[in-house]
Amino acid sequence: MLQGHMAFTRVSSLAKLPSGTTMEVEASGLTIALCNLGGEIHAIGGICPHQGGPLGHGAMHDEQIVCPWHAWEFSCITGRNDFSPDVGVATYPVLLDGDDILVDTGA
Repeated sequence: MLQGHMAFTRVSSLAKLPSGTTMEVEASGLTIALCNLGGEIHAIGGICPHQGGPLGHGAMHDEQIVCPWHAWEFSCITGRNDFSPDVGVATYPVLLDGDDILVDTGA
């Protein structure tokens, strides 16, 4: 059972996010990057801290999302940068309900 403080919002469907792909979604006024890592869906902050690139438009490289602007990579599991672990983006809980992908932004 989900705890009462979590507020999951439907952001997309599994049909729109095949394995090995990313997509950009909006929830609670935030830009979020979704990734499908071998059937596991993860959600991280969608704006690259380097120069604001759209992570949800990047490619997957193993568990990394590669920013399409300058190739900075972030783990879709931890949100950490591959080169500098002190740099990263937020991670968000994901819930699957049938074909629906729901994300809790904490808002």
